[in-house]
Amino acid sequence: MATELAEVKPRELRYDRLSSLIERFKVEAHILHNTEDEVLQGNFFILRCMHGFRKLVFLPSSPNNPTEIKRICDDTIVLAGARVEFGGPGSQLSTALPDYVEIYLQDAPELESLADLMVEEVLSPRCGGAAVINRLCEVVVIRLLRHAVRSGAACSGLIAGLAHPNLAQALVAIHEEPAKQWRLETLAEVAGMSRTQFAVHFKDVMGETPGSYLSNWRLALAKLDLEAGRPLKSVAARVGFASPTALSRAYQRRYNELPRNVALKTVVAA
Repeated sequence: MATELAEVKPRELRYDRLSSLIERFKVEAHILHNTEDEVLQGNFFILRCMHGFRKLVFLPSSPNNPTEIKRICDDTIVLAGARVEFGGPGSQLSTALPDYVEIYLQDAPELESLADLMVEEVLSPRCGGAAVINRLCEVVVIRLLRHAVRSGAACSGLIAGLAHPNLAQALVAIHEEPAKQWRLETLAEVAGMSRTQFAVHFKDVMGETPGSYLSNWRLALAKLDLEAGRPLKSVAARVGFASPTALSRAYQRRYNELPRNVALKTVVAA
C-alpha cells in the first residue's frame, strides 16, 4: 500500500526549500573602497545608472575578471562594492546561481531597502559596520536565492532542482537528514515520482545522479565539521558514512586530502 506521503500531491506539501542550506553556509563580505583598483576586485555592486535608476549586480561564481567588471561599472556610479565569498556547503550555492545576476532595485522593494542600508553603512562608517555589512550581504544573498528559485532563473543545477515541485522535496530531505540511509526508491517516493522517472529527471536537472549528489552533500558537511575541529568518528556518523574509514576514503577521493590532515591544520591554526 502506498504511504501517506506518496499520496499527497507535491504542491500541497509545505516545506522550506532553502533553510537547510542557509543554516550551513557562511557569507563573508569584504567592502571595497571606491577606487578603480579595488572595485575591479569585486563581485557585488550597488550601482546608480543614467536617469537615476539603481541596480544590484552580483557575479557569484565568476573569478576575478577586471575587464568584465569594468564593462559592468562603466557609465554608472558605484554606490557600494564588495567581494562576497561563500564558505562551507555554501560554495555549492555560488555555483548554483546564474553567473550574472542583475536586478533593478525599483522592481524589488525588499532588496531596495537592504541596499539603502548597505550604502548608508559604506558612506557613513560607524562602530560595528563590518558586522552589519556582513549580515546585510547574507540577507541579500538569501533574497537573491529566493528570487532565483521563484523566477526559474536557472535551467539546471541546484537552483533548478529547488524550483522543481517534485525534485525539491527530495533535495530538502537530503539536506535536512544527510545521515539517513537514503535509497533511490525512498527518495522517489518522497518526490512523489516513480523510481525511473525520478532518476531520469534528477540527472537531467541536477547534472548528476541522486547518489552522487547525496555523497557530495555529505562530504561538504564533513569538511565543514572537520574544519571546526570535530573528531572523525563523530563526523562520519553525523553525515551518514558507515565508518570513519569509509569517510576517509571518500574524502580523499573528493578533496585529494586525508581528513586527519584537516584536523592537524585546525590544531596548528588554534
